[in-house]
Amino acid sequence: MIKSFSHKGLAKLFQDGDGRKVQQQHVEKLRKILLLLNAASGAHQLATLPGFHALKGKLKGYYAVSVSGNYRVVFTFKDGHAEEVDYVDYH
Repeated sequence: MIKSFSHKGLAKLFQDGDGRKVQQQHVEKLRKILLLLNAASGAHQLATLPGFHALKGKLKGYYAVSVSGNYRVVFTFKDGHAEEVDYVDYH
């Protein structure tokens, strides 16, 4: 289950279906990613998603799923729950 969001627009999309604060061309893919993330109890359950990868360096312990181009959904798992779910343009 998703416990917390870092990106307020992503939280609105997940909680209210309001996609106005994210890139419009990403809304449907973000919905799918969030549904899978909410159902997962650990990163291992997302390993088969295209674009899924563990992050390195100062973001070690976080994971990312590619949305499109430079955009990613970034998150960590703590006690079986996704936390700090963010929507970022990494460039």
